[in-house]
Amino acid sequence: MTTFLRMIVPAAVLAIAAPLSAQAGDPARAPVQTLDDGLLAIMKGGKALGAAGRAARIAPVVDQTFDVPLITRLSVGADWLKVAPADQTALVAAMRRLTVAQYAANFDSYGGESFTINPNVEMRGGDKVVRTTLAAPKGDAVPIDYRMRQSGGSWRIVDVYYKNGISQLATRRADFASIFAKGGAKALISHLNALSAKGGR
Repeated sequence: MTTFLRMIVPAAVLAIAAPLSAQAGDPARAPVQTLDDGLLAIMKGGKALGAAGRAARIAPVVDQTFDVPLITRLSVGADWLKVAPADQTALVAAMRRLTVAQYAANFDSYGGESFTINPNVEMRGGDKVVRTTLAAPKGDAVPIDYRMRQSGGSWRIVDVYYKNGISQLATRRADFASIFAKGGAKALISHLNALSAKGGR
């Protein structure tokens, strides 16, 4: 499996406060389980599926488990209000392509890896945090946590944390701000599409 580190660049750390409550069997765990199952499937498909096949397999899982429109808006930040509706739509589509491309590239082979989901789900205001661990027969276990938010009656992923602290959302917001400042929404769309074409790297 290609290293998960490429998905999240260490640039911002989120302080995790003590949980307000925890509950086993929480419905917020279900989308994370769906994502984990989808990732294992493309890992096991590996080279036989190829990059395009892995992307096709994981794309509907991303649609089911992530709130991509909200992630896009939060990643762009305050500049979102400056973006024309057509460019907002294009940015959401570009973010979806990038998310799919990253997973297809980073989870490209299987070597006995497994995911474990912590049964205790932590409250973060109106959100919840689901903690998981990616373990492999060789190498250290990797903590991957998900911030969940209710949308349309179901829980969706709105942020991913690496090593219990590095926020993918905060990292993207920092990266996107400089690109937007230089070239606006269209430059950001081009940037995201270029990353997708390179396998999310």
